[in-house]
Amino acid sequence: MRRKVTACLAAALAAVAGGGTAAAAAPAGHPGGTPCLPDSPARPTCISGTLEDGTPYEFVVPAHWNGTVVVALDFAGPGRSEPLTARLLADGVARGGTSRAITGWNIRSAIDNQAEALARFEQAYGPARKAVASGTSMGGFVAAGVAQVHPGAFDAAVPMCGGLGGSVGQWNQKLDTVFVLERLVAPGLPVVDIPADIESARKAWIDALAAAQRTPEGRARIALAAAIGQLPAWGRNPDGSVPPPPDSGDAAALQQGAYLALAGGPLPYIGQAMSSRRQIMDVVGGNPSWNTGVDYEKQLSLADPALRRAVRDLYGAAGLALSADLKTLAAAPRIAADPDAVKRFSRGIVLKGDLRIPVLTLSGTGDQISTVAQQQSYEENVRRAGANSLLRQTYTQTVGHCDFSPAEQEAALDTMFDRLRSGRWPATSAPAMNARAAALAADPAPRYVSFTPPRFNRPYPG
Repeated sequence: MRRKVTACLAAALAAVAGGGTAAAAAPAGHPGGTPCLPDSPARPTCISGTLEDGTPYEFVVPAHWNGTVVVALDFAGPGRSEPLTARLLADGVARGGTSRAITGWNIRSAIDNQAEALARFEQAYGPARKAVASGTSMGGFVAAGVAQVHPGAFDAAVPMCGGLGGSVGQWNQKLDTVFVLERLVAPGLPVVDIPADIESARKAWIDALAAAQRTPEGRARIALAAAIGQLPAWGRNPDGSVPPPPDSGDAAALQQGAYLALAGGPLPYIGQAMSSRRQIMDVVGGNPSWNTGVDYEKQLSLADPALRRAVRDLYGAAGLALSADLKTLAAAPRIAADPDAVKRFSRGIVLKGDLRIPVLTLSGTGDQISTVAQQQSYEENVRRAGANSLLRQTYTQTVGHCDFSPAEQEAALDTMFDRLRSGRWPATSAPAMNARAAALAADPAPRYVSFTPPRFNRPYPG
């Protein structure tokens, strides 16, 4: 069935584009593309071009291609030089994909672009035996969307560090964090109406949080916002270095970790909450997030137990009444969404869990951008749809956004390749994944761990 879908799409593209953007008319001896990466032992060829909407695409194919291709958002441009590409080429696997230059936060268009890019690839190189959607960050989100929207074109998906709570759910979660901070720590700073000068908004938030972090009251309230927003209590230092995971009984260390996730490191949560929120509202034409009807005291009661205990300890140490701040939040005017914006945003995408192809996810326990609680929401939707047998979820004890080693990523993809070859899942336990990554010359040592994500507080069923 998949071959029919992609073959028909490739034929249609050839009719429309005349083959020009797919570089199909390659020199003799280099079927499909032209020689590239001259220093690569895989002796690859490459194709590149633009899709119908102007999005760039690119693929790199080893001379001894085994018929498997991995397709990702954000490949076009940097993908050729990534260590993961070299690893896959050495194993006979082609890799390629698109960029987000045109689509940005138009996630549904980015999802559809993966199928169009695959068709361009197959137009040039012939049908792939197996096509796997995989990417990181927004690319992981898109890969999960591909599994839902284009199961006829792809055989499997390996989403990595994607926000699998879905478009609406994950940004409602981010709204909760920023709303609590604005009410209790930084009154008047932007929450949803982000100004055009995004950098000034980001700096204002970073400065306000840094000032709050210097006081016991501020530290307690930062911890409260992190607990309600389900941020990890672990973050990178401002210079990008990685502190050890905090002890679950050390309130001060947990609070410091939450602050670093929120405002420290090379990609602070609050900065992304400003820049991406502005882009999203431009794409969907309004505000797609709301907290009307949200009970923040209840959300705190459902938060990670260690961080919840830390909040109470920090409030006690600061001489603050937690109940008073929770009453302040309960009385605060809520933010309503634009229903049409919600409808447009939900197209890109609500992940319903009705899988028809196998999916393996890879997430970091200390990811401040794609919070790990969202993986629970995704698993719950898959379970409710009766598709448990098609899903496996794996985790690494890593801090920061998408901080996987090339070997850890390759281990996840190899696990899926085994699943496609045999029709059965190989072992996906943490020891099995670490052994697989170690066999691939992992550096640093592989960091897969057994992990159960907390329940996601802001599921959106669509």
